[in-house]
Amino acid sequence: MEEPSKLKRALIDATAGALSGAVSRTVTSPLDVIKIRFQVQLEPTTSWVLLQRNLHGPSKYTGMLQATKDIFREEGLRGFWRGNVPALLMLMPYTLIQFVVLHRFKTYMAEDHIRLSPYLSYISGAVAGCAATIGSYPFDLIRTILASQGEPKVHPNMRSAFVGIWRTRGLRGLYNGLSPTLVEIIPYAGLQFGTYDTFKRWTSAWNQRRSKSGTDSSLSSFQLFICGLAAGTCAKVVCHPLDVVKKRFQVEGLDRHPRYGARVEHQAYRNMFDALYQIVQAEGFVGLYKGIVPSVVKAAPAGAVTFVTYEYFSVMLESMLTKS
Repeated sequence: MEEPSKLKRALIDATAGALSGAVSRTVTSPLDVIKIRFQVQLEPTTSWVLLQRNLHGPSKYTGMLQATKDIFREEGLRGFWRGNVPALLMLMPYTLIQFVVLHRFKTYMAEDHIRLSPYLSYISGAVAGCAATIGSYPFDLIRTILASQGEPKVHPNMRSAFVGIWRTRGLRGLYNGLSPTLVEIIPYAGLQFGTYDTFKRWTSAWNQRRSKSGTDSSLSSFQLFICGLAAGTCAKVVCHPLDVVKKRFQVEGLDRHPRYGARVEHQAYRNMFDALYQIVQAEGFVGLYKGIVPSVVKAAPAGAVTFVTYEYFSVMLESMLTKS
């Protein structure tokens, strides 16, 4: 049986993780919708690529500003939060599992988390990310389908999407794209948490050198924000191609209105490596980085908001539980 202090720590981690995930996802939803539209579009997503490849066919979205205007005009403000319900249902258990596993794994490796080596920080983040992904993946799949479909809608709500996937693909369909997701989450979560801990350690040491007493190493909210921003950006830039492959698997066979361009046909890719090869062959290397601009713009504040709100809720909950 676990000690009461360990149970309390796990409860704080779980609650703070779930709350920080919900806040972060809701704040950055518009950028996420734009990113997904770019990733599932087979045609070029920038005017520059259209000119470079001498293509004259229409592309639905050719830039962040143009995509923002189109989505707002065709779908209204609500279009930027399309798929937000399954996203929240995904992220709350995802973040909950992620932070609890992360805390338990780090505690197992070292009592003092701040002194955990960078190598073990990367491993801890990767293990936590894999556990969270498997536990919440069906919600991620439904979120992508709802966010990518545009108008007119193929699936009006989450229940319709779930039933449609179950009827056409079966149980395995709810885990379409899981392989590239797990391959992506290992370096992504490892980089995000590992670099976050590294940046916090560097900042803490810098604060200690600058303090008059030489002992004050506490981090301000702004410093936590910068550490989270840097960690989220590094992880997203490295892992973006795998995220594109994952989205293609998730929407394969999905009917779309012709104005959104060609759809990803059912079983268009044999496996993850075939998908990477086909994307490069048909769309060029830039095809692997479709949506990278909104993705990085989103990942930076998302990572920062997640970590800052997590630290805030963690301290607040610990204070509440200590008083009670």
